[in-house]
Amino acid sequence: MIRVRKIDHLVLRSDNVVEMVRFYREVLGCEVERELPRETGLTQLRAGDALIDIVAVDSELGRAGGGPPGRSGNNLDHFCLELENVSEGELRDWLEAHGLDCGPFQTRYGAGGFGHSIYIHDPDGNTVELRPAIP
Repeated sequence: MIRVRKIDHLVLRSDNVVEMVRFYREVLGCEVERELPRETGLTQLRAGDALIDIVAVDSELGRAGGGPPGRSGNNLDHFCLELENVSEGELRDWLEAHGLDCGPFQTRYGAGGFGHSIYIHDPDGNTVELRPAIP
């Protein structure tokens, strides 16, 4: 039997790579781990023990997936990032300081059980769920 242990990485296709990388670095604190040449079109960012890959839609890798994503046609519903211990107020303040429109914290179920989380959107309109770690 196969059992999934964790999410290894996810891939987001984008026609706005510079803004996407800036968002994941500056707002969510991910670091660029690896960049392949522009013609290949892949930037990999470290997100805890996983990777978030940003692929340019006009690159070799990106063209294989069709047109660019947008607010009416994303290639992903959402993904959830568990955060280090941070209060809901501190997280909301941080996100709003970066110009993000934040919805309410709600109780949702995830890999760690029930907990409060908030949804935001990255520059390409992908929904990102942020979940502060349960102390």
